[in-house]
Amino acid sequence: MPAHIHRPGPPLADLVDCFWLWDGYTAPAPKERALPSGTLDIIINLREDRLRIFDRDDLASFERFPGIMISGAHAGYFVIDTAPGASVMGVHFKPGGAFPFLGVPAGELEGRHAALDALWGASAARLRERVLEARCARDRFSVLEDALRARATRPLRRNDAVALALRAFEDPALQSVAEVNARTGLSPKRLVARFHDEVGLGPKAFWRVRRFQAALRRLESGRGERGRRRRAVRGAELAAELGYFDQAHLSREFRAFTGLGPCAYLAQEVERPNHVPLRG
Repeated sequence: MPAHIHRPGPPLADLVDCFWLWDGYTAPAPKERALPSGTLDIIINLREDRLRIFDRDDLASFERFPGIMISGAHAGYFVIDTAPGASVMGVHFKPGGAFPFLGVPAGELEGRHAALDALWGASAARLRERVLEARCARDRFSVLEDALRARATRPLRRNDAVALALRAFEDPALQSVAEVNARTGLSPKRLVARFHDEVGLGPKAFWRVRRFQAALRRLESGRGERGRRRRAVRGAELAAELGYFDQAHLSREFRAFTGLGPCAYLAQEVERPNHVPLRG
C-alpha cells in the first residue's frame, strides 16, 4: 500500500501516535465510514484545498472544509469522501494527546470537525503550504513535527489524573468507571470535567470506544491475507474477555460503531485501519 508512517521521538512521542501519509492511493469506494478511536486527528488534503464530511443519515448532504482540518474525538462513525484520499496526510494523536496544541478544551470538538484555521488562525493555511512545498514524505513529516513543537500552548504532558485514567481504561479487567474514580482519587464530577477537557469525550463514552477498538483488533487478528481467516475468534469468548455482558451486547456495540455486525465487517475488504468502504 502507498502508506508512509512516521513515529516521532520525545517529547512528542507521548502525545502523537503517528504522522501518516497516503499517496497514490485509490480507495475501493467513493465514501468510507471512519470508525471512532477516541482520539483527534489533523487531516491535510495534498491535492485540493478542500475536505468533505457527509451526513451519515443523508449521504447526499455534506459539510465542506478547507484542505486542512481537525477531527475531534467521536463516539460513533462518520462518513468521509475518499476522492481526495489519493494524496492525504495527517497527525493521529494518542488519547488526550492533542490537548496541548489546540488552544481550546478538546471537549469543544467532541463529535465535530473544524477548519484548523478556526483554532490556529492563518498559520494553519501556511502550514499546508509548507507541507506542499516539501519534496518527500520525510520532509513533510518534519514540517508537521516542527509545527506542533512551535504550536504547543501547554506543557507537553497530560494531567497526572488524566494519564492515570487513560491507563485504567486500557485494563481489560476494568469493571466500571467508578473504579477509575477510585484509582485517580477524583470525584466523578471532577474526573468527567477534566477528562472531557483533555481527551475530548466523557469517561464512559471513551471506555466504550476503546473497548470496541480492542474488539476490532482481535477480530482483525483472525483475518488472513485477502480476507482469509487465520483462526476463529469466538464472539462469546471475546465478549467475556473484554467485559461485555454477552455476545449480543458485543454485536450491538459493534454495529453502533461500524454500521455493521462483526461477521459483515469481516466480509468487507477493509484495507485501511478504521475505514470501512461504502459500496453501492
